Amino acid sequence: MRIALGVEYDGAGFCGWQSQPQLCGVQDALEAAIKRLTLHDVRIHAAGRTDTGVHALMQVVHLESDVVRPLTAWVRGVNAFLPATVRVIWAHHVEDDFHARFSATQRHYQYLLINQVTAPAIHNTKAGWYHLPLDIVAMQKAIALLQGEHDFSAFRASECQAKSPIRHLAQANIIALQESFIFNFSANAFLQHQVRNMVGALVYVGNGKYAPDWITHLLQQKSRTLSPPTFSPNGLYLSGVDYYDKFNLPDTKRYLRLI
Repeated sequence: MRIALGVEYDGAGFCGWQSQPQLCGVQDALEAAIKRLTLHDVRIHAAGRTDTGVHALMQVVHLESDVVRPLTAWVRGVNAFLPATVRVIWAHHVEDDFHARFSATQRHYQYLLINQVTAPAIHNTKAGWYHLPLDIVAMQKAIALLQGEHDFSAFRASECQAKSPIRHLAQANIIALQESFIFNFSANAFLQHQVRNMVGALVYVGNGKYAPDWITHLLQQKSRTLSPPTFSPNGLYLSGVDYYDKFNLPDTKRYLRLI
């Protein structure tokens, strides 16, 4: 029997999503909790791997188990064995042709950036921070240039193992809210560190170091060495994953709410 789960987590205390020998990944915590419910080892598969410090408002995973439990048990039962920073939001029976990663058609990320003189205390591990004023109009012009299909080599980590740097960015925009900015990105898939590297470049535009069309230059040059340093993981959130309607999943998207 195949079960899909919608999962939320605070990534600050983990070494990323993926299981590690030292058992510090979110995957390790979730698999250990599921084992306590099912009394057998379980391997879970996720829609995407988040890095150390990155959060998820909605990560989608699937697993196989012959143990029969009501869907409420897959939520409340698993949550009873999880640390407070990881929660199963929903559970759903799926057919064998569903795969959390390979069935996904779109992934959504948000980046929360606090723009004020002093570093935030309450949002210390929940948001990125930049101390100088940022020009929202310039950043909006720049982020629009990232939309569409491009070679994103300038925004991929040097250790990225993706076979191709070509990605289709279906959505890229910025929302200003008081002293914060929320960057929204949607794509069929993302390269390692791509969102954090794009945010870093947009901040360089926002602070006046470069004009908005510098983004086009970076895309054309296809060199990571020309781009700014990778921005902090603290403000990055996996906010959802899209699947075909035939899977009839519960809501697979959740967004940042600051008010």
